[in-house]
Amino acid sequence: MTKTTLADRIIAFNEQLQLDVELPERISVMNPFNNDGVKAVCREFYKKYYDDNKKRILLLGINPGRFGAGVTGIPFTDPVRLQEKCGISNGFVKRPELSSDFIYQMIDRFGGPAGFYARYLISAVSPLGFVKNGKNLNYYDDKVVKHAVEPFILWSLRQHLSFGIKTDTVICLGEGENYNYLQKLNKREGLFKEIIPLAHPRFIMQYRRKKLQDYLDTYYKTLSLI
Repeated sequence: MTKTTLADRIIAFNEQLQLDVELPERISVMNPFNNDGVKAVCREFYKKYYDDNKKRILLLGINPGRFGAGVTGIPFTDPVRLQEKCGISNGFVKRPELSSDFIYQMIDRFGGPAGFYARYLISAVSPLGFVKNGKNLNYYDDKVVKHAVEPFILWSLRQHLSFGIKTDTVICLGEGENYNYLQKLNKREGLFKEIIPLAHPRFIMQYRRKKLQDYLDTYYKTLSLI
């Protein structure tokens, strides 16, 4: 039996992602892994930073958005940071994304991607995104969607546990609906021992930018103590 690494397991997970559920009219699933270019850069990214079997701490965002993971397939990593910060050339339109801006400023506090990704894995409660009328939709914004995708979300979280990550503590990116949902799901399913919420990067960059350094400090201190 060929020995796999964390990178192998993440790549295989990403490339098998499908969500075949009935969604309300005008709402569609966003699956970047249907694109061969996305598959290629994701393989390069995960092989670069996760080609080992060290256990990481998991950070869970909401779901991919159109200009970050929806383009690159890598959570909170837009085409600009993928190339400039991770050194992975790509042919995607170099449009920056707010959440990615915050995350990579935070990652710089840990000495850059190599140091950060050696300890942490970023994913999302729903690893696939949603679009309504051409705009991003969070999985919890529509009650029908939230109910329909829960089996998929639960399957995805259990798959993450099978990767060999640390399960004592998970970081939830989002202190409101994302945290409330994950708390309820975890109480019922017992996936993690503790969930620690942090303000979502987009919320910080859009509404609390004047306190950016304070939020970066909070992220660094919280993650460093785990």
